[in-house]
Amino acid sequence: MTTKNYFPASENPVADAGGGLKRVVAAYNTNLMCVEAHFETGTVAALHSHPHEQITYVISGKFEFKVGDETYYISAGDSLYKQPNIMHGATCLQAGTLLDIFTPHREDFL
Repeated sequence: MTTKNYFPASENPVADAGGGLKRVVAAYNTNLMCVEAHFETGTVAALHSHPHEQITYVISGKFEFKVGDETYYISAGDSLYKQPNIMHGATCLQAGTLLDIFTPHREDFL
């Protein structure tokens, strides 16, 4: 993968992930990826796991997150860490945007 340093928003396509979820991949390289996730109220991100470490920062909205055996109610300014292979999912309680950081990058998002 060639290293790219600048990712203008006008060149970052919006991917419709279905069910009220839209995703915009921003900056990334082999080891790191930044993704905006836009949720409509009521959207459910089903429980899943992946081998990536993930940090989620709430830009706006309200969400119920399940991470492992814990449930968290989070809103703007809150953040979560998800270790590799842990089951996690979310329900959007109020439309909003999350900023997800993954390491390494998510090949399935490209």
